[in-house]
Amino acid sequence: MATTKFKGTDVELLGNEVNVGDKAPEVTVVNSDALGDVTVGGAQGKKQLIIVVPSLDTGVCATETRNFNSKVSGLDNVSATIVSLDLPFASGRFCSAEGINDLVVTSDFRNKDFANAYGVLLGGSVLAGVTCRAIFVVDADGIVTYKEIVPEITEEPNYDAAIAAVS
Repeated sequence: MATTKFKGTDVELLGNEVNVGDKAPEVTVVNSDALGDVTVGGAQGKKQLIIVVPSLDTGVCATETRNFNSKVSGLDNVSATIVSLDLPFASGRFCSAEGINDLVVTSDFRNKDFANAYGVLLGGSVLAGVTCRAIFVVDADGIVTYKEIVPEITEEPNYDAAIAAVS
């Protein structure tokens, strides 16, 4: 079973583990801006950068989202999506306040379909029921070409590696 850490303590990841070389599951999440459906994963004819965060209401997640927003602004033929379990209304307020314009910010709050399909749902810990911090890059044909489960939830991902993987 895959794990990550929260403040040094191992935390089990629940769901189906997805690895590099696997077909990226196609999952519907909710757009935080318009409450409409957004599909992530699967073959979409362009690269996808899927950024998974526990909650935009934390300092590390907010910083990560701002950083990726600036880093993806010059990328062509790339869809960059944030996925959390935050309610869309809270995510929408965050994006408005922070000027997040180059990312599609979504929520998996309805059924946790994304969290379970990608194996990023936190199990038994004080954070049980939210997602870990992870990055997936999916190619135009729907194959996972890069994956990072951030080893410690309280730390930021490897931005350079993620951007290199999607460029």
